[in-house]
Amino acid sequence: MGGRSIRIKKRYKSDMSDNMNTFALKYESYMKQDVTDKVEQERLIKELIRAETDLEYTLLHHPDFREGLFFGTPRYGHPEGKIILHIREVMDNVERIPLLNPIDREKLRLITLVHDVFKNKEAESRKIKGRRPDNHHAVYAAEFVKQFINDEQLITLIRLHDEAYYCWQLYKRDRQLECQIRLDNLLDALGDSLQLFYLFFKCDTRTGDKNQEPLEWFERTVKGIERIDF
Repeated sequence: MGGRSIRIKKRYKSDMSDNMNTFALKYESYMKQDVTDKVEQERLIKELIRAETDLEYTLLHHPDFREGLFFGTPRYGHPEGKIILHIREVMDNVERIPLLNPIDREKLRLITLVHDVFKNKEAESRKIKGRRPDNHHAVYAAEFVKQFINDEQLITLIRLHDEAYYCWQLYKRDRQLECQIRLDNLLDALGDSLQLFYLFFKCDTRTGDKNQEPLEWFERTVKGIERIDF
């Protein structure tokens, strides 16, 4: 894509090739661009995200937030490269959720906007701190969004948005007790937000060429979710 030949060894089977081809055809011109000019960044943000609320507009114009939007290169799971393109793809999935009420839609858009946007900060800090639980893009995103909202459950969901995947990793490594403990902690933390978490997890996982096994495992394992298809 974008004139580059990318070979990435896939560790898992993915059934997302058709989905990625559709996305690539729709946003191919954006995937080819290396955007550093602020005027051009503004144009792309307006075209790809289109803020619907005052909060979305504020976030999209925050300098730290904007810097994260244009971070990223094509890689396994994220062949689209830049964070802003992943956000667009997740938002497209949000629009596919059947019978989604306006309040949950607004929440899902907010989670989508912020969930990965501080991967640049994580990557930079990793050079100094290494891999640590407190040096994670989800932690940075949750701390950032506290400046703008006081919905603790929503902040918790943002902070834990990758936890289902980490639970599945333990399951795949046959570390069943650790998996169950971590999953129980996740479900306790989510409380009444479980369904919203599941909807976001599905929208996030059904992108790029991501492995679909974590989502399928979550849908099989977790009780109390209303499974949706799109």
